[in-house]
Amino acid sequence: MPADLPILFLDVDGPVIPFGGHHSTRNSHASSRENPLLARVDPALGPKLAALPCELVWATTWASHANDVIAPILGLPDLPYVDWPDADEQGELHWKTRHLVEWAADRPFIWADDEMTDIDRRWVARHHPAPALLHQVCPRDGMTDADIRLMSVWLTRPRRAG
Repeated sequence: MPADLPILFLDVDGPVIPFGGHHSTRNSHASSRENPLLARVDPALGPKLAALPCELVWATTWASHANDVIAPILGLPDLPYVDWPDADEQGELHWKTRHLVEWAADRPFIWADDEMTDIDRRWVARHHPAPALLHQVCPRDGMTDADIRLMSVWLTRPRRAG
């Protein structure tokens, strides 16, 4: 992937595997029989993510396991993933925030997760030199077409720091 593309950091639990009960049987992938929650992954999400003009990166505790289990359901290739350091005290800041900013270096990024807060948004705005969108996905519904549209618009707008 070209280093000048923005990054889309993807969390799995909540955004890709919705917690809402109405997603109980979206796919019949073999891994879904081993882990029933995987049946909630919508295979149609993969092509929508792949069509975005960005580098997809797993930002989940699934780490490389997301490539073994989630990527095949979505029809995605192996993606880079954030290798989380041992947990450290972050205070009110989400434990992922500092690591994602460090991983992104000076590249624009979107972080799609269900757990960040305005504290994380303010911290990223002060500490990251490039544009960043911290997009909170509703964990009940998972990533929707509206989420994809919002990210697509952000990714295709002219780039300015701040």
